[in-house]
Amino acid sequence: MGSASGDRSGASSGDSAEAETIRIGTSSCLLGYEVRFDGGHKRDRFMTDQIGPFVEWVPVCPEAESGMSIPRPTLRLVTSDTGPRLVETRSGVDHTRSMKAYTTRRLRQLKKLDLCGYILKKGSPSCGMARVKVYSSEGMPTAGGSGLFASGLLEAFPDLPVEEEGRLHDSKLRENFIERVFAYRRLQTLFASRWTAGSIIAFHSTHKLQLMAHSNSAYRELGRLVAEVKKTPRKDFKRDYSAGFTRALRQMATPGRNANALQHAAGHLKKLVDSGSRVELAEVIHEYRTGLIPLVVPITLLRHHVRGNGLDYLADQTYLAPHPKELMLRNHV
Repeated sequence: MGSASGDRSGASSGDSAEAETIRIGTSSCLLGYEVRFDGGHKRDRFMTDQIGPFVEWVPVCPEAESGMSIPRPTLRLVTSDTGPRLVETRSGVDHTRSMKAYTTRRLRQLKKLDLCGYILKKGSPSCGMARVKVYSSEGMPTAGGSGLFASGLLEAFPDLPVEEEGRLHDSKLRENFIERVFAYRRLQTLFASRWTAGSIIAFHSTHKLQLMAHSNSAYRELGRLVAEVKKTPRKDFKRDYSAGFTRALRQMATPGRNANALQHAAGHLKKLVDSGSRVELAEVIHEYRTGLIPLVVPITLLRHHVRGNGLDYLADQTYLAPHPKELMLRNHV
């Protein structure tokens, strides 16, 4: 297993500092490894320069690691009665069997590493998450497939935050992915401990605003699960809560839902701040909702009032610091 660790010396982020390692799997070429079919790479600066200082990378190149040469003939997926097959574009040499055997071995290794997320290479016949071209026997492509390794990854890790590097160039998708990565780490830490009903309730409570910003209905449904935690077999509860929690955060937090979560938090300040401060906070939330300012502005003002009034309940909300502030992700959403 190859690995590349970023310098984590600057990983502290105030209230959102994470003691545990944030380990993310990724296609090796995105980190600058020269493993592509042409002997080159596809280094992604956002990943290496911005995310890198906060995570430990686990680089994976299914094609090179399964025994293919560097450089090597181009590959593509072709339809068959047994599912997509991975073949060399010109010669038709079939690598499906070796790739599937490699995928089984590699995923077994990755399961031991407590990954918090995975970033795949867009369009790759081995690593593409979605919209990968699959060719018919007549050579006509349709963009509706997944790479062979990526398909195995998504099946083996159904709750894991997974994205393609191309989609991370969108500021909203980027913020959502990183938010999910850090939330998944906290979820892993919870269930790795000797968790109790009390620790489950505390975890759910600290994620209240964060879940509400993504899906109020999902928050309520998870609340019903938590209410039955003492009556539910531990294995079943862990499975159902994990699936519901990660599914909720996959739903994009819209300006409207964010504003509702902010207003809910502001309600706790009603009797603690003066009328001028209440009006200012309400105006800033409205300006965010209407697209005049980014999310970081109302969050910063809300945090100011929370600290000034010693509101532990709000201070503990992950919504106020879901990921390292140094990433500045909320400056652009």
